[in-house]
Amino acid sequence: MSKTRYIMVGGFLGAGKTTAILKIAERLRDQGLRVGLITNDQSYGLVDTTMLSSHGFAVEEITGGCFCCRFNSLVDAAERLSVETTPDVFIAEPVGSCTDLKATVDYPLRRIYGDQYAIAPLSVLVDPIRASRVLGLETGKSFSEKVIYIYGKQLEEAEIIVINKVDLLAPEQLDALRQALASRFPQAQVQVISARSGMGVEEWIGRIIDGVPKTAGAMAVDYEEYADGEALLGWLNATLEVRSPTPFDGNELLLGLAGQIQARLRAEFAEVAHLKMTLAPEEEGNDLAVANLTRGDGTAELSHRLQEPLESGRLILNLRAEADPELLRATVLAAVGAVAATAGVTQCVEHLEHFRPGKPTPTHRLAGI
Repeated sequence: MSKTRYIMVGGFLGAGKTTAILKIAERLRDQGLRVGLITNDQSYGLVDTTMLSSHGFAVEEITGGCFCCRFNSLVDAAERLSVETTPDVFIAEPVGSCTDLKATVDYPLRRIYGDQYAIAPLSVLVDPIRASRVLGLETGKSFSEKVIYIYGKQLEEAEIIVINKVDLLAPEQLDALRQALASRFPQAQVQVISARSGMGVEEWIGRIIDGVPKTAGAMAVDYEEYADGEALLGWLNATLEVRSPTPFDGNELLLGLAGQIQARLRAEFAEVAHLKMTLAPEEEGNDLAVANLTRGDGTAELSHRLQEPLESGRLILNLRAEADPELLRATVLAAVGAVAATAGVTQCVEHLEHFRPGKPTPTHRLAGI
């Protein structure tokens, strides 16, 4: 590659972006390419960064706002990775509630730094159950209209819409979703994958490595409605130390905590967008548990399991839901206390931050390139 390939993988909270990015990064590394990863959040203390780093990748974390509002930090992160690991490919994961990435990230990168980076077509991942509900193909709990406005805008600017987690739908349901997405968003290619199993990933990689991004003008975005939608989402990041005088099962601890949080939020009619947690032993090593819950009526799953019981560890928790941040704080603290008491562990909160995202104010917004 004469220029470093710059890949952005967007999509709403809970779409499986981090797992998909990890799968792409591993496949590219297997081909002999150096890969640098950039994660993004409104605050610090990301499960994503911990999980990706545990697989041996160089990762930079952009905090304090989405890529569009932290454009200079995004470029700085790429430059730091360039010095440290000289990547052939960057893969950047924007905040799951972010949209208008073509006008605020893609076009500015191509205009200002086009001699350094070859920008890939924008991929947007969807969770098939969430997408089926938003598009009216299936019934079930979803978000309010202003949050769905953001969801729709993400798909409207996508050049590749990636239906992830294909095993969650029956073949006829998946076919209906694929047709609905192709009909409603004709500007995009529709790709079907399972990031967990690897099905369809090679074809997707071909499209983002060899594809040429479009140069159509910026889509229309009502930034007031965009801001209102983000303001309906509660954000919580927490880091805790857990320990016990005797070894305990960290996998069961995470699943129990997810179940407690889920039940308490359902009782308050608050819809979970994404709950993700990691638990790593205090001692050095690569052992790690990763738990995910992507819908209020979904099932928490472990994508990575601890291989051994532990006596102490560091738990990172990221919760995104359509709910008041104060409710998220009270819910998480109550759930942690209940699970710790049941498991016979003590817990100490090292960091806890809860808030609503502020109005997005892009550093640049270009009409085209």
